[in-house]
Amino acid sequence: MKLVINKNELAAAIQIVVRAVPSKTTMPILECILIDASSDQIKLIANDMELGIETVVEGVIEERGIVAIDAGIFSNLVRKLPDADVRISTNVDHISIVCENARFNIVGRDGSDFAYLPEIERREGIVLSQLSLRDMITKTIFSISQNESNKMMTGELLEIHGDTLRVVALDGHRISIRKLELPEVYPDRKVIIPGKTLNEINKILNGSADKQVSIFFTDKHVLFEIDQSLVVSRLIEGDYFRIDQMLSTDYETRIRINRQEFLNCIDRATLLVKEDDKKPIILLIKDGSMELRMNTTLGSMNEVISIEKSGSDLNIGFNPKFLIDALRAISDEEVTIYLLSQKAPCFIRNDVEEKSEDSTEKQEYCYLILPVNFISID
Repeated sequence: MKLVINKNELAAAIQIVVRAVPSKTTMPILECILIDASSDQIKLIANDMELGIETVVEGVIEERGIVAIDAGIFSNLVRKLPDADVRISTNVDHISIVCENARFNIVGRDGSDFAYLPEIERREGIVLSQLSLRDMITKTIFSISQNESNKMMTGELLEIHGDTLRVVALDGHRISIRKLELPEVYPDRKVIIPGKTLNEINKILNGSADKQVSIFFTDKHVLFEIDQSLVVSRLIEGDYFRIDQMLSTDYETRIRINRQEFLNCIDRATLLVKEDDKKPIILLIKDGSMELRMNTTLGSMNEVISIEKSGSDLNIGFNPKFLIDALRAISDEEVTIYLLSQKAPCFIRNDVEEKSEDSTEKQEYCYLILPVNFISID
């Protein structure tokens, strides 16, 4: 095999596929990136058997071939080469990498031992902009669980119904939901995509409204087609939680509040919270105003902000991080919060009642946050 590839283009391609290289594995071949120049394209492939990524890099194929190379060495080496053309050639089990006056000779592996990505039939997929997909992932992914004991919570539900795409993430304490109207009607489908996959896809997406991503499904896999890259992931098998049964439109208290002012206030309060401390922020909701209180070993604070309220007065406590995550995921100038009681979840949403006229959201959203118990500080 003999190839000539621009260093910057090669480095960018490696950066995409290296995300699928496992950090720990009992199979040394999976620690490699496969360079496949056996056809008319130069492909780089990595696969940890759960997530696989393939991308095409532009270059000149002087002699076809295929080889696997240690991903860590390859990535770090190419990144530090001069900004010039890189010549890659193979000789038996060694790989020669030459760039200007830099010459390296690295041990390679037989490419035929590498596990290629599974073949996914491209039919009945959906198409949406990279901007929309990236937005939906970013504004829900923080609610997946990091605890592997409940596999279902480590992924996101992707649900298609007619011309509506809904993504859902939950961790047992909160739920994040985003809905997007698709440009056409698609067959109904529900799949659970691992959070790791979505995080890596988010880094590949360029966030352009003009560029599209195509998504295809099988019973066990999902395929994302992004520019010159393919991402294939195993799905999490099983039935997702019955989300709709957890959602309610009942409320006793409804408040309308400036999102940024509310966010800034909570952010200031968390200055008094140690990293492992789980102190709640207390909201004392009254007509026309809401007082926020925080009391920790480092000190206490209280701040009053103006609100529009209908319904009953209420004192309720929340994990401040959960409120911050939800408020940062919304771009509306004002948000509406629905509350039922001190022990019932709150809902921050724009998909019920009247929607804000100044809303800048193209998506419908709903964030459910469970309250926490607290000792009254009146």
